[in-house]
Amino acid sequence: MLFRQLEYFVALARERHFARAAAACYVSQPALSEAIRKLEHELKVPLVKRGRTFEGLTPEGERLVLWARRILADRDALQQEVVALQTGLTGELRLGVIPAAAATVALLTDPFCAENPLVKVRVDTGLESAGIIDRLRRFELDAGLVYPDEQDAPDVTVTPLYSEEHLVLAAEGLVTGAAGSVDWAEVVELPLCLLRPGMRGRKLIDDALSDRGLTAGPQLETDSVATLFGQVATGRWATIVPASWLRTIRPPAGARVLRPNDPVTATIALVTLATEPVPLIVRAFTETARSVRVEGDSVGAQA
Repeated sequence: MLFRQLEYFVALARERHFARAAAACYVSQPALSEAIRKLEHELKVPLVKRGRTFEGLTPEGERLVLWARRILADRDALQQEVVALQTGLTGELRLGVIPAAAATVALLTDPFCAENPLVKVRVDTGLESAGIIDRLRRFELDAGLVYPDEQDAPDVTVTPLYSEEHLVLAAEGLVTGAAGSVDWAEVVELPLCLLRPGMRGRKLIDDALSDRGLTAGPQLETDSVATLFGQVATGRWATIVPASWLRTIRPPAGARVLRPNDPVTATIALVTLATEPVPLIVRAFTETARSVRVEGDSVGAQA
């Protein structure tokens, strides 16, 4: 009964609305409200500010919802451990992924799914590194792929996976000559489409160009990897992409892949909560991620 009350309480904290929380838990609104009232009675503290509509959590509720999420996460991990002893690893792995790793993650999830056919994997892409860390702490994600340089937190385990080189993907005809390399001064003169400002992948490029006395002036900006490739496919655009994307996403017909003469690289890391014991499903994915070789011979520049 306690677990059910905690589930309803966490759902209400997430949805910020009684009816939506009840629907998410597949119960009636009165049943959800009554369960939360019983939880408040058992804990002897008010958890929810009540009015005609949901008005938020009390200060006690804001603190206790963190414990509720942890208790439910530990329960799920315990259940997975027990079932795994009998039938193999089962459950759901929830991954948060920054745009730079939106294509790379397939190189990790494919072997993981092959090794663990009973596990369901949910991947949320387009997230920022800080947002992934925050969702880990709220037990809404199990692991994430991030840029680790800004993540210095004792409650997070950071496992560097690979060093990512950035390449130029340009429509045929935008770059002349047979060489498979290009200068950054030439790149900024191309009709560019890039990730939007504020995203870590874009900041990486902007900082690298600034160090070289250059500035990018893209006409089109987006938060979507697919949009960048779609623009290049029209035959009039160029973009800057992580090399590993080109292992899982075929370049548009006729597009050229060029390696900058002065390379820009960044580290991609796996992040998980630094908890003990580590959930079995997280341990399994970490082992898979460590065993996969992503960098190196991913894609060569094409003339």
